[in-house]
Amino acid sequence: GYQAMINIYIIDDHPLVAGGIAMMLKDVAYVNITGTATTANEAATYLKDNKPEIILLDISLPDMDGLQLCDIIRKENKYSKIIGLTSANESSIITQLLHRGANGYLLKNMERKELLEAIDKVMDGKIFLSQAANEKVLEHFSSLSSALNEMPAITRREKEILLFLEDGLNGPQIAARLFISPYTVETHRKNLMQKLNASSTQQLLKTAKKLSMI
Repeated sequence: GYQAMINIYIIDDHPLVAGGIAMMLKDVAYVNITGTATTANEAATYLKDNKPEIILLDISLPDMDGLQLCDIIRKENKYSKIIGLTSANESSIITQLLHRGANGYLLKNMERKELLEAIDKVMDGKIFLSQAANEKVLEHFSSLSSALNEMPAITRREKEILLFLEDGLNGPQIAARLFISPYTVETHRKNLMQKLNASSTQQLLKTAKKLSMI
């Protein structure tokens, strides 16, 4: 059927990445790369006057964190679909990106098929996660929606206990620091393990780190 032209803007400080994406898309009739930026600053200037259908946004830019840039773009522009580009496959970055209003996430070593699928999906109003990213998120969350909605809420007390556990303190030592009973510490630890779906203190700390809680 008829497809309107999809304009794509690439923000990435590696010419190779932008070049690779341009190569992948060059024979796709309905896609047009309107430009590329190598810094957040350059991108912000261009995006003041232009609203491409899709923005491919490198998460690690030289002059600003890509997550911050995502915030800035979203404040002014609800229209463009933003797909994060990254070489790191980390669930905390993926969820932070989506929290900031991005529409998808691609790893830089993506296949052409995946890039085209991402374009279709986000233009369709859906969230696109690369296969690898999806598996990564699902290691930690039962599903993407639970990742976004149920970033486990932990109490201030639980957070304190997490930090003490990270420092290597045991239950009785934490109890002494916080002037509470070891039994209470143990209850908090059990609650934390349940909330973060962990079966050991070690796993608990690993997941808490991944979720940027500690």
